[in-house]
Amino acid sequence: MPEPLLPPLAVGGLVHHRAGVDALEAFRFPDEAEALAAAGQRFGGALLLQTCNRVELLVPGTGPELETFLSDSGRSGFSLAEGSEAVRHLLEVACGIDSMIMGEDQILGQLRGALVLSREAGVLSPLLEECVNTAVHLGVEARQRTEINRGAVSIGSAAVQLAEDLLGSLGGRHILVIGSGEMGMLVTQALAARELTAIYVANRTHGRAIELARKIGGKAVHLDELRRYLILSDVVISCTSAPHPVLKVEELKEVMKGRCWPLEGEPRPLILIDIAQPRDVEEGAERVAGIHLCTIDSLRLISEQNMETRRGEADRVRALIDEELGRCVRLLNRKAADAPLASLHTWAERVRERERDRALKRLGQADSHTLEVVDDLSRVLAGRLLADATLAVRRAAEAGRLDEADRLVGAITGLSPPVPPSEPLSDEIMTPTGDDACIPKSA
Repeated sequence: MPEPLLPPLAVGGLVHHRAGVDALEAFRFPDEAEALAAAGQRFGGALLLQTCNRVELLVPGTGPELETFLSDSGRSGFSLAEGSEAVRHLLEVACGIDSMIMGEDQILGQLRGALVLSREAGVLSPLLEECVNTAVHLGVEARQRTEINRGAVSIGSAAVQLAEDLLGSLGGRHILVIGSGEMGMLVTQALAARELTAIYVANRTHGRAIELARKIGGKAVHLDELRRYLILSDVVISCTSAPHPVLKVEELKEVMKGRCWPLEGEPRPLILIDIAQPRDVEEGAERVAGIHLCTIDSLRLISEQNMETRRGEADRVRALIDEELGRCVRLLNRKAADAPLASLHTWAERVRERERDRALKRLGQADSHTLEVVDDLSRVLAGRLLADATLAVRRAAEAGRLDEADRLVGAITGLSPPVPPSEPLSDEIMTPTGDDACIPKSA
C-alpha cells in the first residue's frame, strides 16, 4: 500500500463495467465547457473524460465533495475513488486495462484531449496536470514494456469484427461509415483490410470525408445523399460526435422501403452499428422491419474475448502500476510541502535581511563591493542552514506526514501556525545579544 495522498484528489463517474449505453448516455455532460466551468468553480480545477464507454470527472477535492457535486447535477449510480486509489484508477485507465477493449491505444489520445480541454477552459490545476501527464507517460511505457496492446482492437475495429461475425464474411459487401473523426478513421482502416466491394464515407464536413476516403480507397458522399447509400449498403457503422441522432426512425422507414426487391415484400436486412456517444441512431430504430441495430453494449462479447487473451499481460501491467503508484504519490505529496516550506523560507529571508542590515550598520560607510559580499554571505549561510531542514520537511510530506512537516517548521521558526508571507516578524522571535547576536532564539 502506498502512503496516503496528501493533496485531495477524487474521481467519479460511470464506466462500461457498471452501465449500459442508455445509462452512459443519460450520465453524459452535453456541454463539456459548462460542466468544467461549474466543477472548476467548486473545486479550483477539473478534468472531464468522456468517451463512448466512460464519463468521469477528476477534481482536486474529496470523495464526499465530488459525490455532492455529481448528485447536485442530477447524476446517480456513479462510482467514486479518492486519494491514492484515484491515482491508481487513472493509471489503470491510461494503461488500457480499464478499457472495454483491453490494451486499446485510443485512451491515451482521449486523455490528452481532456487535458487540452481542461486547459482551454482555465480549470487545469497543477495537481491534475501532474496526475494526467504521469498516467499518460506510464500508459506509453506499459505498451512498450508489455504486449498489452499486441494485436489489440479498438472499439472501431471491434465494430468491424462484429459486422463480420453477423454476416459471416464482409467479402463483396457495401459498407457505409458515417463520421470521419478518430473513431471513423479506425473503422475505415479496419475495413480496408477486408475484400469489400465498396466503402462509403459520409461526414458533416465533406472535405474530411474526401480525405479519409482517399486514404482507404473509398468513396466520399455528401450527407444529403445519405438515403441513397443507406439503400445500397449492407452495413452502416456510425460514429459521429453529433449531439443528436443523425439516423432517425422515419427516415430509416423510408430507406427500408427502398431496400425491398420488386417481387418481395420484405426489405433486404440492414445492419446498423452505432458506436457514437451520444447515440447516432434514434431510439426505436431497432423496431423498424429489416433493421438489426447494434450498440456499444453489443461489443461486450468481443471485449470479453479480448480480455481473456490479454489476462497475463494485464497482470504485468498491474505490477508496473503498483511500482509507479508509490512513486507518484510521493511526488504529489512533496508538492504538499510547498506551503510550510514557503513559510520557513519567508521567515528565514526576513531574519537574513534584518541581520544583514544590522551588520552593515555596524560597518558604517561601506562601498558597493562590501555591500554585495555581505549580502551574498548572508544569503549563502541562510541557504546552507535551511538545506537539511528543507529535506526533512520534504521527506515528511512524501511519507504522508504533513503534520510532522508543520511541526518541523514550527520548531525552527518558533511560530505556530507558520508565519504568513505578509506578516512581519516581531522582535520577540529574534533578539540578538552578545555572542549570539546572529542566532535565532528558537534555534
